[in-house]
Amino acid sequence: MRRVLVSLLLVSVAVLHADVGNRGFWGDQGDGTFKNPILPGDFSDPDVIRVEDDFYLITSTFQYAPGTAILQSKDMVNWRYVGHCIPDVTHIGGSMNWDKMGEYNRGVYACSLRHHNGRFYMYTTTLGQGLFMTSAPAITGPWDPPTLLSNKSWTDDNCPFWDDDGKAYMVYSDLKNGWFTHLVEMSPDGKTIHWETDKVVDDFKTSEGNKIYKIDGTYYIFHNENRSMGNRVGTFMRAKNIWGPWEKKLVLQGDPPLRDREPNQGALVQLKDKSWWFFTHQGRGGFFEGRPTSLLPIKWVDGWPIPGEIGADGVGRMGWSYKKPINGQPIVVPQSSDDFSDAKLGPQWEWNHEPRAGFWSLTERPGFLRLKAFKPIDPAVYYKNKKPAEVRTDAFFTAGDMLTQRVMGYEGGEVIARFDVSGLSDGPVAGLALFHGSFARLGVTQKDGVRTLEFNRDEKNILAGPVLNQPDLWVKAVIGEQPKPLVTFAYSLDGKTYVPLGDTFELAWANYRGSRVGIYNFNTLSDAGYLDVDSFSYVYRGPHNRSR
Repeated sequence: MRRVLVSLLLVSVAVLHADVGNRGFWGDQGDGTFKNPILPGDFSDPDVIRVEDDFYLITSTFQYAPGTAILQSKDMVNWRYVGHCIPDVTHIGGSMNWDKMGEYNRGVYACSLRHHNGRFYMYTTTLGQGLFMTSAPAITGPWDPPTLLSNKSWTDDNCPFWDDDGKAYMVYSDLKNGWFTHLVEMSPDGKTIHWETDKVVDDFKTSEGNKIYKIDGTYYIFHNENRSMGNRVGTFMRAKNIWGPWEKKLVLQGDPPLRDREPNQGALVQLKDKSWWFFTHQGRGGFFEGRPTSLLPIKWVDGWPIPGEIGADGVGRMGWSYKKPINGQPIVVPQSSDDFSDAKLGPQWEWNHEPRAGFWSLTERPGFLRLKAFKPIDPAVYYKNKKPAEVRTDAFFTAGDMLTQRVMGYEGGEVIARFDVSGLSDGPVAGLALFHGSFARLGVTQKDGVRTLEFNRDEKNILAGPVLNQPDLWVKAVIGEQPKPLVTFAYSLDGKTYVPLGDTFELAWANYRGSRVGIYNFNTLSDAGYLDVDSFSYVYRGPHNRSR
């Protein structure tokens, strides 16, 4: 019996990570069609709205800074970064700062975006701080400092709604009491919650990802539910009166046990041609990219919006290839490479927690990003009260000056960073890294004035390279393709010939996020020295450069 159970377990694991969907192909196919996912990176918890001819998508950022990434599109298939809703995440909580770094697997997530009376509004709850909102006159800002609406951090996955009469409401999940779905009235400016009006509108335990709409006089609430064996499904509720009574229908689910691309939280959008579409993120994080975002057409059946492919049971399933909602737009993808010639960081970049002011610059040496080194938080102090499985002895994740972006796609990629290391002092650790809950990095250390190349994988595999006797250094990371995305590192002294150094590193999922690529410079001895980054090239395969 034990042997049979083990065999069944192995089969179930294999099926869980089955190669379903269109892994290896994504986005605009150049022939009037697209393939899901449209964003094959960690673009989780998407909310999407249309304002005239533009579509805007926001996605979770957790502890990264700035918070709540914003992307823009003209056709819902091709997306570019345009900014963030929270320029300074310490306005939410001091634990998100470089000297605390206490928000791994927490921070800013499951946000909602709305446009009302000429302003954009974003709402989010953080587990440690509470419910916040911010607004701006334009999607690119300036965004107001976040307003704390409630220190009740259990008001999760909230979404605002303004009715035709100007009254404002919010729908949310109550993490403290069964994850039930609640509705509560707010002040018209969205800054005051009238808790005396709070009402449970659905008592299914473990509901999340709430969105609320009014369509042709009927109110709709979408949320996903965590049903048996962790299988998440999407449901819509509807009512003629906002306070109910509400009826509910299952509208979207995966095909268990093939849960690799299971639909999850999402957003409903209507186009100018009156067609409806649904965004959802997939997966439970079993792969390195995190939770990518897909786009599904909506079919209205008996007054219910059903996304994707409708089964015999009347429930929608994931679909992988469709005609584009809007034709005529060029193929574009989220930005990645940067030559640091602008006075502002590109919107693809996020710091690992809020960076230390004055310790990085794009203007001290025009055309370069200057990272000034300082001491990390002492790992022994930081991990003192953590669970044993979370305790680490290395300083990589407690270093407060790492600049990062998402790893993209399933078809591999290549990252090359060019550094000038002449400003380093003794004690630095500087270079290029790929990371999730673990890391691998290749860069430079310096002791007694001697600079040495070093590969370090999770402080468990450290390999010294040659002495570096020049200021210029190129570091390259090559990311392999799915289903096993292995990363290899190499260095160059002339930008042409590369020498491998170190072993392979497998990308994975951790801290509720997909894998990241980053550049860093910290000093284990003192706040001294700097690293100049001349350029960062990240080329990933996709619809913009795939041979057909």
